[in-house]
Amino acid sequence: MMKVGLTGGIGSGKSTVAKMFIELGIPVYDSDAQAKELMSHSKKLKKAIVQLLGKNAFKGEVLNRKYIAGKVFADPKLLEKLNKIVHPAVKEHFLDWTQKQDSEYVIQESALIFENGKEDFYDAVILVTAPEEIRVERVVKRDNSEASDVMQRIENQMKDREKEDKAHFHIENIDLETTQNKVLEIHNAIVKSSA
Repeated sequence: MMKVGLTGGIGSGKSTVAKMFIELGIPVYDSDAQAKELMSHSKKLKKAIVQLLGKNAFKGEVLNRKYIAGKVFADPKLLEKLNKIVHPAVKEHFLDWTQKQDSEYVIQESALIFENGKEDFYDAVILVTAPEEIRVERVVKRDNSEASDVMQRIENQMKDREKEDKAHFHIENIDLETTQNKVLEIHNAIVKSSA
């Protein structure tokens, strides 16, 4: 079974594109959601996170996402350390999940495929992009964030133009109809190549 990575910066519309693939019957693994789930429920991960970020990383048993985001997105080295704790657990969970799927291919939605040098793990990588002003507007609206905070997070991510050369497929997510057509085109190409 083919493993396809789906990536893009914050606010690019990865989740919208993922839903379009789900509508085509393709299983999609949401790395961000699974990472939060594992961080919240794995005793081993919780212990490592508290050692790295302090007791405030959890409010009782609940992951304190705002505190963690405030710490790691302001300090790229701290973010890298957190990723080294969480990413191996997510990878293992993804591989277990993949074995349970029955389709021509599966998609792993992950914001940091290229940043982490993981593109070779996949048979193909789909990059979703959108103009920066649209991305900021989407995230401010979605997360009720400050535009300056969103800009800081964008600055911590690799630039889209660097990713475009590495991706097998590229979706510029500006309007839904064009994006839907591109998703269908990519789906057909992947199915054809997996046959």
